[in-house]
Amino acid sequence: MLKRREFIKVSASAALLPLIPGSVSIARAENGDEIVRFAIAKPTGNLNPHKYSGLWGAQDLIFEPLVKYGHDGIMEPGLAESWELLEGGHHLRLHLRKGVRFHDGAPWNADALKWNLDRWIYMKNHNWMNHVRLFDGLHIIDSHTVEMDFKEAPLSLMYELSYTRPVRFLSPTSVKADGSYSEPIGTGPWKQVSSNNSESVFERFDDYWGEKPTFKRLELKVLPDSRSRMAAIRAGEIDVTGGDFFAPINATEAKTLKAAGIKVEVTSGISMLMGFNPDRMPALKDANVRKAISMGFDRSAISKVLYHGFATPAGSMFPPSVPLSGTQFPVDKRNVVQAKALLEKAGWTGEGVREKNGKSLVLELVVSEEQIAGSRSVAEVMQAQLKEIGVKISIRSVDHASRHSDIPKRKFDMAFFLTFGAPYEPFGTMAGYLLSTYDNGVDGKLVVDAENLDPLLIDAMSANEDTVATKLQMVFDWLHDQTAFAPIMFTPSFWAHTDRIKGFSIPATEYDTPYDGITISHTDKG
Repeated sequence: MLKRREFIKVSASAALLPLIPGSVSIARAENGDEIVRFAIAKPTGNLNPHKYSGLWGAQDLIFEPLVKYGHDGIMEPGLAESWELLEGGHHLRLHLRKGVRFHDGAPWNADALKWNLDRWIYMKNHNWMNHVRLFDGLHIIDSHTVEMDFKEAPLSLMYELSYTRPVRFLSPTSVKADGSYSEPIGTGPWKQVSSNNSESVFERFDDYWGEKPTFKRLELKVLPDSRSRMAAIRAGEIDVTGGDFFAPINATEAKTLKAAGIKVEVTSGISMLMGFNPDRMPALKDANVRKAISMGFDRSAISKVLYHGFATPAGSMFPPSVPLSGTQFPVDKRNVVQAKALLEKAGWTGEGVREKNGKSLVLELVVSEEQIAGSRSVAEVMQAQLKEIGVKISIRSVDHASRHSDIPKRKFDMAFFLTFGAPYEPFGTMAGYLLSTYDNGVDGKLVVDAENLDPLLIDAMSANEDTVATKLQMVFDWLHDQTAFAPIMFTPSFWAHTDRIKGFSIPATEYDTPYDGITISHTDKG
């Protein structure tokens, strides 16, 4: 039994802007009793399960994994109903679920598994996963039994097989004549019937092999503006909102919704970190400057004031509940005197905004409310407090699309990042954010140091069970000693739903759409 790493998630708080009655108008269909509407902050996009694009939660509705990451970290059967690790983990024998069909009627079997695997597992951009890097072939034993071979026993193998992408399964008959992706057809409980920039609509797949949803239609409504989402749920025009990767709610909004009679659920999960970009801003090449900035703002005050006490100040990349998270380093406490001394040591002097060689210490901090709810308010606290040590912060607020364009291009001096959460911790986050040779698409890099950091990461990711903790600690020690980034907070994340929704439960991961177990109250038709 694999135990869950209880993650602590960031959803920063900001002052709640006034709700605008009537700012959203979503008409209910005549069969509204059969529809559940979720708010999402951006369109679902390209849902190809083998690409790193599209909305995670929408892919989760359609495509299924071999194994599912369940509550408490227990790995549950998915498209594989059972499995065995053989020869010390060098082989994984999978017994595939029988009687399963894709939405287009194609059968799920060993041939469908191999067809999917061949489309992505040999591509180098997936080598951040241990089982891909160590993959050594697939044997079909019979129509519903396969064996995956590995050069070495992969760490976190079953976790990796539960990921949303690229390990989930597309119908082999749903592609174009040249084999290229055409439309999202999987084996999941929901099939997509329409999608555009304002909404994506899904209907229940009545031939689904497992427990079917209790309602017939699920709609994901695109509401980029947080104020519109708050107004819509209070008006009963949407049923569910929240989650870090769906439509984030900050702590102040959660408190306001709760006071208005909306049900608010709290969960824990991921970390908020601040990245430095020395390649764009030479001042940040000096570890003394980075350390001074980390010591120049008050994490505890941010937690108490902006997060209403929900947040936990962070000194490490991951909270202690994450397996292999290493030593929990002391949290940098605000120390104006020591921060000023570090800047003096780095050669930045003078009153007001410090200078060196005729240049002022002015740094740009990029924030996106759509990406991290409340991050603008956190940035403003930092701006005010860092001014006292002689660092001028210029805040640049961007929308979701601009952030996804700028961060991978390293168009920032400093920026906020969120770790990936279960089941991607620690290896998924570390490879994605720290390994320079891996292209993680729109997420960008937290730290880039091919000469010093890459060898440590590769060594840790290639370690066996006996040495992996030690090797990972070497990575964590280097990051801490260099102040390569500034850990900020481990804080809660929120979901909110109307009284119309019964049986709502927090999903096992932030990548799952929490429809499971939902029923609709017919006493409140919204």
